[in-house]
Amino acid sequence: MAYIRRDIESKVTALSTEYACILITGPRQVGKTTMLRKLMGESRHYVTLDDLEARRLAKSDPALFLQMYDTPILIDEVQYAPELFSYIKIAIDNGAAPGSFWLTSSQAFRMMELAQESLAGRTAILHMSGLSQHEIYGSGDNEPFSVSLDALKRRKACGAPANLEEIYERIWQGSLPGYVSGAFTNREVFYSSYLQTYIDRDVSDETTLEDKLLFQDFIRAAACRIGQVLNVHDIAQDVGVSDPTAKRWLQVLEKSDVIFYLRPYSNNLLKRTIKAPKLYFFDTGLVAYLTRYSSPEILQNGAINGAILENYVAGEIIKSYRNAASDCLIWYYRDKDSNEIDMVLESDGELHPLEIKRSARPSNDMIGSFLMLDKGSVKRGTGAIICMYPELSAVNRENLIVPVWII
Repeated sequence: MAYIRRDIESKVTALSTEYACILITGPRQVGKTTMLRKLMGESRHYVTLDDLEARRLAKSDPALFLQMYDTPILIDEVQYAPELFSYIKIAIDNGAAPGSFWLTSSQAFRMMELAQESLAGRTAILHMSGLSQHEIYGSGDNEPFSVSLDALKRRKACGAPANLEEIYERIWQGSLPGYVSGAFTNREVFYSSYLQTYIDRDVSDETTLEDKLLFQDFIRAAACRIGQVLNVHDIAQDVGVSDPTAKRWLQVLEKSDVIFYLRPYSNNLLKRTIKAPKLYFFDTGLVAYLTRYSSPEILQNGAINGAILENYVAGEIIKSYRNAASDCLIWYYRDKDSNEIDMVLESDGELHPLEIKRSARPSNDMIGSFLMLDKGSVKRGTGAIICMYPELSAVNRENLIVPVWII
């Protein structure tokens, strides 16, 4: 099994020369530990709090725990012992060297709250997702996705061209390194085990034993609604749980980086926009598994083929920013008159409208809604149709045509 180099590696290395503590968050099995163990030298100690004895000591006597392991140290799954944070803070305040502490966590929101409370200004927080299209198929350095012709030309030079069938192969395969790398070859067993581990370890604190059976049905119901405006009541009804339970379970999925939302874009001059977010999954392979698509060919022609392509594009754009340790300001637009823009990317004081299409024949009528942004107070910049057209091109001077394989 070959190791797949991660785009975020350079950020970890650079920030370790400035910050005494680096916290890497991200869902299970995206490769956090594998990457850090690849990067760490022989002098760095490693301890995982999946080890119950190490966890017991870290929780009951965090000061002794840190005395037992000299720095530099990598502490894996640190969310199991939040008691460590105040003692790490003391160590940093007492002059711990840059790069002394590398921490990983599978619970991003919880760790960010703890880090902001105890380690504010002392810790660099990086968010790691599954493998990006660039990491699996591309070459060269990563940079955040931009609707700039020069930037897109650079992405094209680093990308690997793919036709419709090959794009859906990428979508169906997903982004988890264990399966993508070939370490595990039985897809059904891989994703079944992944879900069971996730529910047992990350969901167990939030649900009862009886709820765990329903929770898997709940994840499947959510996967059937990717790319749709969130309707909590509909999901709750499908599974047979209350609306408050559905809201709580969606929070669990979001906090553990299984799902993400695109919020609706609005400002004071765009008062007729709707308020609910759209739902997406970080791993399209998990969506294909949950929705029972047994092959890329069936997925390509299935009921969710457009929605899962949109999900894939949104996820890839966000990964390009996460891997560059940058914030991604991305929304969608829909108003009460049914005008819709799939995604709106804000960059350098401009709004860049993006339309995602499965078609290989982009046309002017696909960008009609872009003009709705002109009613707002922020300038509309270059837009793009992200589609199956094989080459980087343009509809006109204001709107580009971007192949999916370039993102």
